[in-house]
Amino acid sequence: MRKAMVLFACLFAGTVWASSQAGEHGVANEDKDAEGEDVAGYILHHVSDSNEYEFEVPLSHNHIPIHLPQILIPLKEGACTPVADPHGGHGEVYPGLGAGCLDLSITKHTVMMWLAALLLIGSLMIWSNRDKTKLVPRGAGANLFEMLVLFVRDELAIKNIGKEEGPRYVPYLLTAFFFILFMNLLGLFPWMATATGNIAITCGLALCTFFVTQAAGIRAAGIGGYLKHLTGGVAPWLWPIMIPVEFLGLFTKPFALTIRLFANMLAGHIVIFFLLGLIFMLRNPAVALVSVPFAFGIYLLELFVAFVQAYVFTMLSALFIGMSVAMGHHHDDHHEGGASHDHGKAHHLG
Repeated sequence: MRKAMVLFACLFAGTVWASSQAGEHGVANEDKDAEGEDVAGYILHHVSDSNEYEFEVPLSHNHIPIHLPQILIPLKEGACTPVADPHGGHGEVYPGLGAGCLDLSITKHTVMMWLAALLLIGSLMIWSNRDKTKLVPRGAGANLFEMLVLFVRDELAIKNIGKEEGPRYVPYLLTAFFFILFMNLLGLFPWMATATGNIAITCGLALCTFFVTQAAGIRAAGIGGYLKHLTGGVAPWLWPIMIPVEFLGLFTKPFALTIRLFANMLAGHIVIFFLLGLIFMLRNPAVALVSVPFAFGIYLLELFVAFVQAYVFTMLSALFIGMSVAMGHHHDDHHEGGASHDHGKAHHLG
């Protein structure tokens, strides 16, 4: 393993040195600040979303751009007219929804999300146990999927929600776990991007958990019990304080899911590119002997984080759903306790 890492570092250092020699005459007059800005711009360009999908040709500065279709729906006349970039860019941008332009364009992260869904469906079709007469699946892929499915069902759904209501929400938890896992892993391949590094996508996933959580609470406790839970069980004169606090607490959970998944997946990729960018910022190929092994270590850590973040999102979703389902049990126990108390009181009076 060490020999392979040293060989990889030497090959990478040689490639960087050749590239720097080829472009030495063009960048001889640039200072290190400009070089650092170029590296920072490259990192931000790579991790951010865009309407173009670029394929980089190895060992060259050539790019093969693929322009993705733009779908702009003007909610009022002339709302989708392009304007100059307010951030000082050279290109033009389209106004946002606040200006009356609904942007439904297909972006790079949208393509990654669709590709992850297709790979997930294809993997399940290939490795699922289609022979229902045989309860034990055969093959490494089938056993791996069975292990993950049983883990989500037994360790996440049933333990956090309960034996009675847990199996009801297993399909959603399995969908969230595998979908996030495939999007996380897809960003570790060359020419791919991490869709979960986009806060809009993580927010959409968190909103799915939010709606499922509220539906579980209403189903378990009913509309009356759900609304009563917002009072926190305090005296009526404290309701003006408790209701806003409980209502705000409903949205802190999806906010935590959004930021946790987004920040963890984005930070790892930025660290990898920054470690490799040190070679160009310091303009010394020998830096590759240190930065490349470190970047490779962070890459292996990102492989582990891809599984961990899928697990954490699913576990927290199951925990939030279990808390909502517990409202129904608390509501039922309260009514049963009240009925027993009334019955005992009537018996005493009799």
